[in-house]
Amino acid sequence: MTSTLSPSPPSDSLRTPPGRPSRRRSVTAAMCVCVLVAQSLVAAMNLAIPRIAASGLHPSAAQLLWIVDTYVLVFAGLLIPAGALGDCYGRKGVLLTGLAVFATGALLSALAGSLPALLAGRAVSGAGAALLVPATMSVLLHATPPDRRAGAVAAWSAALGIGGMAGNAGGALILQYLPWQGLFWAYVPLGLGLLVWVAATAPRVPRQTAALDLPGSALLVLGAAALLFGIIEGPGLGWGSAAVTGAFALALVVFAVFVRHGLRAAHPVLDPRLFRLPRLRAGTLGIAVTFFGMFALFYVNAQFLQYVKGYSPLQTGFAIVPLAFGMMAVTRYGMRWAQRAGEAAAVGTGLGLIVVGLLLMSTADAGTPYPLYLVFLLVMSVGAGLAMPTLSHAIVASVPAHRSGMGSGLQGAARELGAALGIAVVGTVLSVRFAAGTGQGAAVTTAFTEATALGYRIAAGVVLVAGIAAVAGLRTRARSGGSGA
Repeated sequence: MTSTLSPSPPSDSLRTPPGRPSRRRSVTAAMCVCVLVAQSLVAAMNLAIPRIAASGLHPSAAQLLWIVDTYVLVFAGLLIPAGALGDCYGRKGVLLTGLAVFATGALLSALAGSLPALLAGRAVSGAGAALLVPATMSVLLHATPPDRRAGAVAAWSAALGIGGMAGNAGGALILQYLPWQGLFWAYVPLGLGLLVWVAATAPRVPRQTAALDLPGSALLVLGAAALLFGIIEGPGLGWGSAAVTGAFALALVVFAVFVRHGLRAAHPVLDPRLFRLPRLRAGTLGIAVTFFGMFALFYVNAQFLQYVKGYSPLQTGFAIVPLAFGMMAVTRYGMRWAQRAGEAAAVGTGLGLIVVGLLLMSTADAGTPYPLYLVFLLVMSVGAGLAMPTLSHAIVASVPAHRSGMGSGLQGAARELGAALGIAVVGTVLSVRFAAGTGQGAAVTTAFTEATALGYRIAAGVVLVAGIAAVAGLRTRARSGGSGA
């Protein structure tokens, strides 16, 4: 039987240049570390929430969500145009620029003395992350022989998932001994060190013919921002307020205009007709919902362990590290299993385990022993390890090789928008339910635990419904026997 995960034949521009295996391994490692660092900053921020909440910035519950989600929103909204930018001006150059911008944003965040300054720094770092992530995939594909590309994509996907756990562990070490600003100071030398490594090892990828769609990019960012504004500000302003209902209406209108623009533009940032391909449509939805569930976990877990279990930042960060080992252990197995059993079976099992893991997490309270809590976490990590590589490859293999930057940008946008929505939805549920049940002493802990449980159950429901749709799309593609490309 022909494998559904065999890489698409590359165009001449993506054929692997000659090079030593050691150099190819160095390129692969550099690309994986780049995406790991960019992704880790999302999760690391979750550990800093209690410190920032108690700081002189005095943020509200909604503002705390914006501190986390501003980075993710800019990251997601600019990923697709950043992929096109790499096609136009060279992937290595855009990657190096992204690393420099990312480090600059971290520096601005570390120096921030006010909430607007911190949000601005977070936005700059998000723009840098958007520039570097799609370029890493293009450079990786160019530097990897065709017979090793599936494994390279698996390693890249695993690095994205592990980035969340690395952010928790690294952030824990920093926040145990330093104020919240120390978290951002640590990312400045990280970004600059990666810039030097990439400059020395990464090959230059030939440029492709591509056009930048600035109106389409602006519509994508505006629509996502309006949607998140409605979700995050709903509790404070009132779900029926003019500002919130207007934000949701604006999001619908802007996304409709975005689709219309994509159908009419000569070179749209994202051609809506691509979503006629069941495999690409299912892969995009599946990636989004996987990160919705995982980052709902990351946002709630950091606060639950500190507020309810009484863990220090160091204990909190390392309590979730075993997730990374579970994910690494099953990632390559998931790719092999998908080759034998089919993409739908691998993705369906993976997303199902994420749902089960979220429901198990909703049963945890102050008396839950850590070994049992760890079992709940590992169920989720196995699910993510099974689903993510297959979903990532479904998107990459559905897009023509000469538009690999757009393909990786699309999956990145789905991934980060899913993470942003997961954080916004579960954070909103947490603030609403917790605010309604606060009291004194043990009552506070009980209220927070109940709010956490509700947030996990809602996240599980979203993953279940969207996951069923994603698996159905993969099964449609399998029955049709199309390539999806």
